[in-house]
Amino acid sequence: MARAGLTAERLVRAGAELADEAGFDRVTPSALARRFDVKVASLYSHVRNAEDLKTRIALLALEELADRGASALAGRSGRDALRAFADVYRDYAREHPGRYAAARFRLDPETAAASAGGRHAGMMRAILRGYDLREPDRTHAVRLLGSVFHGFVDLEAGGGFDHSAPGPQESWSRIVDALDALLRNWPAHRPPDPRSTG
Repeated sequence: MARAGLTAERLVRAGAELADEAGFDRVTPSALARRFDVKVASLYSHVRNAEDLKTRIALLALEELADRGASALAGRSGRDALRAFADVYRDYAREHPGRYAAARFRLDPETAAASAGGRHAGMMRAILRGYDLREPDRTHAVRLLGSVFHGFVDLEAGGGFDHSAPGPQESWSRIVDALDALLRNWPAHRPPDPRSTG
């Protein structure tokens, strides 16, 4: 690929493609320079360093996921919204494994606050408006949903469900149903037991 027309946006998109092909951990300025057939130094007028490159790919992935989530939620509520949003994460991870990994790259607080990450939390909170949850339970529920979605996707991507029946799709459907049931019957808060050491 010729050096002409090299921009930060092209580098980031190429980095995202490389992440999907080889893994997010394999995305480096030198790997991208080879892809564009330029010297590594040529990249540094567009990205500061490897950390900046990975941050930009993470921001791209968060934006793409948020856009998909918004489209999936349009006109849906309750269990339908929950299922649609859950499927967005799983489908994106299967289609774009490197970008999905990038979406969980640790960002500094200022960058994270300006990213599409807030849209993800906002969409989860919008889904939870279909359930009778108030703070702080709504925050606990957002964390639960994120943990379940990401945990399942990571286990599936790592082959954790390859050697047992039923298949992962059946488990996924049942898990989303179970989450819906839990959200509709959220346990009442119990003060911590003073005898507990945790």
